[in-house]
Amino acid sequence: MTQATTTPLSISMHAADNVAIIANDGGLPAGTVLPSGLRLVEAVPQAHKVALVDLAEGEAVRRYNVVIGYARQAIAAGSWVHERLLQMPEARSLEGLPIATVPAPDLPPLEGYTFEGYRNADGTVGTRNILAITTTVQCVAGVLDFAVRRIKAELLPRYPQVDDVVGLEHSYGCGVAIDAVGAEIPQRTLRNISHNPNFGGEVMVVSLGCEKLQPERLLPPGSFPITDERAPALDVVCLQDEAHVGFMSMVQSIMTRAEAHLARLNQRRRETVPASALVVGVQCGGSDAFSGVTANPAVGFCTDLLVRAGATVMFSEVTEVRDGIDQLTSRASSPEVAQAMIDEMAWYDAYLDKGKVDRSANTTPGNKKGGLSNIVEKAMGSIIKSGTAPITGVLSPGQRLAERGIERGLVYAATPASDFICGTLQLAAGMNLHVFTTGRGTPYGLAQVPVIKVATRSDLARRWHDLMDVNAGRIADGEASIEDIGWEMFQLMLEVASGRKKTWAEEWQLHNALVLFNPAPVT
Repeated sequence: MTQATTTPLSISMHAADNVAIIANDGGLPAGTVLPSGLRLVEAVPQAHKVALVDLAEGEAVRRYNVVIGYARQAIAAGSWVHERLLQMPEARSLEGLPIATVPAPDLPPLEGYTFEGYRNADGTVGTRNILAITTTVQCVAGVLDFAVRRIKAELLPRYPQVDDVVGLEHSYGCGVAIDAVGAEIPQRTLRNISHNPNFGGEVMVVSLGCEKLQPERLLPPGSFPITDERAPALDVVCLQDEAHVGFMSMVQSIMTRAEAHLARLNQRRRETVPASALVVGVQCGGSDAFSGVTANPAVGFCTDLLVRAGATVMFSEVTEVRDGIDQLTSRASSPEVAQAMIDEMAWYDAYLDKGKVDRSANTTPGNKKGGLSNIVEKAMGSIIKSGTAPITGVLSPGQRLAERGIERGLVYAATPASDFICGTLQLAAGMNLHVFTTGRGTPYGLAQVPVIKVATRSDLARRWHDLMDVNAGRIADGEASIEDIGWEMFQLMLEVASGRKKTWAEEWQLHNALVLFNPAPVT
């Protein structure tokens, strides 16, 4: 932070707020006088809140002009306001919400922007050219991992147009109540991931043979995006086939089948496509109080740019939007879209209630150390990623955009807030590019799509200089505006989507495992 050692800096989000966050690296000591004349009565860590006025016991504490809690005791002006001093508000009722009341903002079309992508027969576009090998059950993961390592070492160099080979490994497939209510979610998730635009329509499956999730159940003929004669035949390697004598026989069978897919993928070439072909998933993890000040507002501005360019943007994380549901239903493009969001919130409320928890279980020790007192405050900063455009569609967990007839625009994809599960479900929805903001820092990545990492603070960007792709902390430093960083991200997306630039996660080949959301019983 440019002036951190000389000028005390605080950030307030709205004129009606009675708290602000301290922006200086390392925080500020007791006795510091802010430019407003307020004297700190105790030390306040960076990103944490300071009371701007005296707060009485029970008084509402406001940030973003939203009540994020009620004071458990009297809090003097200049005091550190942390989670132990706040009583969290009750969740907003799902009754009586504003429905499609906000007029669509004036977002003129953004024309002339393109990237170099891979066109698919179903009309989607890939940003990478990857051979993905689907698995029906966790039992085959070790064999497939061994085979993939050999494919990369021995076969992939012969096919220079193919970017990578990825095993779609997961923990599902057997030992589960496969016909239970909720079991359709992991099954359709894995099915739809297999058809992600970055996989070029090539479908290859490795099965054990005795599992509950049989290949024909996972990928029935009608599940293919292309249903005419161009639809690929289901190509399955079954490890229990009698033809396999020994481990290396299994591995060789996978490699032989893979080579045919590699040969077809190698014939593909990038071509110029409009920016409207982008399907971007936005997400945050390891959030801090700067997330809603720097990175997420910049992503929100970029979201508006993408929507103006005709692209599709998905935002997610049910518990991280639940406390702003009125903001979302009011921005719905129609009453039907608003009702679909309400239905997803209600389903998740019931899901959490079964586990005898509520949305407050979301916040982590790291979130709180980073200044986020509770889920209400966290949600306000998370929602900003969605920008200002009307919300034009809603996806249930594991659904693909095409299943709901969604072609473009701002979409709410209902997912848990878990980074790994959210990313997995956005992959299933059809994203071809991912944007991930972080304040505390996380090396999160996905093997299936490029992940652009955005730091909320300059100190994090400095320390993790070879993990963060964008430093949104410059907004708090006064070196760049939200609009500046938003445009920077938009241009970077086009470069990454075109393959002209790798993200740091790609450079280091960092990726998290796929984690399927399975609310059904395990047997």
